[in-house]
Amino acid sequence: MHPIQKRILKLLEGGLLESISVRKIGLLVGVEHPQQIKHHLNQLEVNGLAKYDRESKTLRSLADIGNGGNLVTLPVYGVANCGNATNFADNYIEGYLKVSKKLLNRTDDIIVLEADGDSMNKANVNGKSIEDGDYVIVDTKHKSPEPGEYIVSIIDGMANIKKFILDNVNQQIVLMPESTKSYSPIFIGVDEIDDCSICGKVLQVIKKPKLSQVS
Repeated sequence: MHPIQKRILKLLEGGLLESISVRKIGLLVGVEHPQQIKHHLNQLEVNGLAKYDRESKTLRSLADIGNGGNLVTLPVYGVANCGNATNFADNYIEGYLKVSKKLLNRTDDIIVLEADGDSMNKANVNGKSIEDGDYVIVDTKHKSPEPGEYIVSIIDGMANIKKFILDNVNQQIVLMPESTKSYSPIFIGVDEIDDCSICGKVLQVIKKPKLSQVS
């Protein structure tokens, strides 16, 4: 997604924007020319993410339209690593993912991350592993994980998906990989937990589609 479109969606996180001109939207996202903003607003509408009504000067998100049915729309906040931590965490919405309501008890404080790497390809989240390219649904309200739960953490500004292990004997937390390959655990002292920001608990895994080739 284009950075300007990400900034426009960021404006909408607080809800509906009314009585706002295209020029004002441009000023808020750091773009001088209204034609550029019009182009990106059109792209967001084409992709079903946002719509600008020029008559009422209203900018609204389209992400929640249709949520009255069997699907719910969740924001995708980029990538989390399942391998060597190389991707930095950020707060920009990359897009939206529609999933069945049956997968969730609620939708507030629920986000989606794309898994990158194979350090969790032997994980078991409701019977599903976490492979490269899969989407993980994360409850960001769940900040105090139980041993054995799968979590997303931020360490040195980088997002990681690992299994949470509490080692009381050695007074440490172990973020454990579960992989067919050899990856080292991450060790954090219990008194250093503030240096490891826990983003939330992995609730579900949406598997990357495996499409057969049509001959």
